[in-house]
Amino acid sequence: MVNFLKYLIILLLFATLTAPGFAQRDKVQAEAELQSIMKKLDAIGLSVAVVKDSKLIYAQSFGLKDVESNMALTVDHIFRIASISKSFSATSIMQLVEAQKLSLNDDFSDLIGFKVRNPKYPERIITLKMLMSHTSSINDSEGYFNLDAINPEKNANWEKCYNSYEPGKGYQYCNLNYNLVGAVIEKRSGERFDNYVKHHILNPLQLYGGYCVDALDASRFATLYEFDTIYKTFSPAPAAYAARTNEIKNYVNGYSTPIFSPTGGMKISASDLAKYMTMHMNQGKYKGKRIISKKSARLMQTKVSDKENYGLAIHTTDKLIPGKTMKGHTGSAYGLYSAMFFQPEEKFGIVVITNGSSPKYTEGFNDVLLLSINSLYNTFLK
Repeated sequence: MVNFLKYLIILLLFATLTAPGFAQRDKVQAEAELQSIMKKLDAIGLSVAVVKDSKLIYAQSFGLKDVESNMALTVDHIFRIASISKSFSATSIMQLVEAQKLSLNDDFSDLIGFKVRNPKYPERIITLKMLMSHTSSINDSEGYFNLDAINPEKNANWEKCYNSYEPGKGYQYCNLNYNLVGAVIEKRSGERFDNYVKHHILNPLQLYGGYCVDALDASRFATLYEFDTIYKTFSPAPAAYAARTNEIKNYVNGYSTPIFSPTGGMKISASDLAKYMTMHMNQGKYKGKRIISKKSARLMQTKVSDKENYGLAIHTTDKLIPGKTMKGHTGSAYGLYSAMFFQPEEKFGIVVITNGSSPKYTEGFNDVLLLSINSLYNTFLK
């Protein structure tokens, strides 16, 4: 009887040691759920990363990097992440503020070198902070791919770039705001925009990515696919990674900046974006390297008003994960959808990127992002 009990104990111990642990079973469950979400919403590829206690605990990719070649998507592939890029521009500005090279309250006209004034309120100064918080009263109606759109010396219709409300007393999300901000980064730092971000954010954090297509390995670009809502088909969007080699040859520092799209042109992987996100979650510091001060990080994360919930390229929302107030940003362009959100007190965060999916939304979030984030939260973090 004693020998039988010993044998039984050995068998139970062996089973415990060799059976998949809870972590492994959670991982299998999460991946099955994510693939189900992809199938339901026609996602081509999906790349995710999860941070817990300020550490990257999970990173994985699913689906295809490129449909035409049937190449699988991997964690090393990089995406043009669209509007999450704005936070890199804002982080750069905060570095320059700390270096006393500018102030958030500076008159933007003085910073950019031409008149930036709402014609309905010509005496009202439009500050740098107003542009960064989308309260400048500037809009994208004249386009945002070059600064001529809002320059009175270049565009006879420059007045159309302004809304009817007084600067600082209304909100409209505007891409031109951040292309203008990128030009100021060049003017006050003396470095070309893409190089500044590389030297002062990416390199210190040991991240692979950037705004300049020619400086990156094109074989790592995940092809982006735009969805045709009429024919229900996907088409590749090569413009997402269009090289601007000829334009760069004639580059004018502090004016040609939209070539690199400070408002949306960062290319980076989900796992490296998660490391950058962790820096913001930890109030400007990652693995002993301080990128911005605690004061700057808090300011970026502080919403300008309860109506918009937008700070300086960081959005606050309680609509993403039930019961949690999250901070971060989304992106959408060329068929891509991206999300980077963290919970600063509980020290967790999630990055989700898809290179193409059905454009369905709930509570203002693309469904692939929303469902994937909640699946990852429930599996790894709850």
